[in-house]
Amino acid sequence: MKETQDAPLRAQLKKLLGWEDAHVGFEAAVEGVGPAHQGKTPPGLPFSPWQLLEHLRITQFDILDFCRNSAYKERAWPKDYWPPAPGPPSPSAWKESVAAFQRDRAALQKLAEDPSASGRSGRIAGTFVPLAYLNLWILWGRDPHRPPTPSSEVS
Repeated sequence: MKETQDAPLRAQLKKLLGWEDAHVGFEAAVEGVGPAHQGKTPPGLPFSPWQLLEHLRITQFDILDFCRNSAYKERAWPKDYWPPAPGPPSPSAWKESVAAFQRDRAALQKLAEDPSASGRSGRIAGTFVPLAYLNLWILWGRDPHRPPTPSSEVS
């Protein structure tokens, strides 16, 4: 595709990664989650806010690494995509994870706009759309990729 032909697709991919048109966006979802709640698993739910935040961050970084790093190494599923504990390891970890997610999302959005970038797979849409889908599902509280049980797969 020529740059002029795929520009609308690239603009949509960039927007999709930070989508807030119809549902809560990332910033609204993490805003106001205080330290007392970050590591607590709400009744009836399988994961704490910290586990979900880290899963989003790790998964997004993995896609970014796949796109940029010619020496990319596949991670082990599900072990390498979930934090080992329900709570942050330090008082600053939550803010650091939020900042890392935002930084990596901005890098992915920049890649989406770059006509010379196609991702290692050769299909930028095929790389970014599943990530946007995962982010939306987690923000809605329904992650289709979550391990079957947090105690056996995450801890």
